[in-house]
Amino acid sequence: MTQIASPLTIGQKAPDFQTTIQDGTQRGSADYKGKKFVVYFYPRDMTPGCTAQACNLTENFDALQEAGIEILGVSPDPAAKHMKFIEKHAIRFDLACDEDKSLHNAFGVWGLKKFMGKEYEGTHRTTFLINENGEIHDVILKPKTKDHAREILAGFGV
Repeated sequence: MTQIASPLTIGQKAPDFQTTIQDGTQRGSADYKGKKFVVYFYPRDMTPGCTAQACNLTENFDALQEAGIEILGVSPDPAAKHMKFIEKHAIRFDLACDEDKSLHNAFGVWGLKKFMGKEYEGTHRTTFLINENGEIHDVILKPKTKDHAREILAGFGV
């Protein structure tokens, strides 16, 4: 895989955004104002790594909530696919439908990737920890899908 071209870095202001989530309603940066929150980008619903990551966050959802951390997952998948993913795995947080890649581009995680000698455009699995002031507190590049909640808690110093 190639390196991400220009992801946001620690200390930068997180982008303002408005996006559609799995149930067709809108969610935006204003909904998280004054809160610690995570925006995690993943390639696709129903794939092994993405499922492991979402299930790990769901299994540890109570601990994340107790630490005051909100979660928003983001992929290019449409709402209907997100709903199936949520129902199948009892996911307990919102998933944003970024079909036009506007959030991916705002956070700098859509770009050239390489797999088995082939290059293609796609999502670089990346997690942004955003503090109560709306600033990037930490960035987890290539998170461990089966241990992601622990990485997030550690990143916030919990």
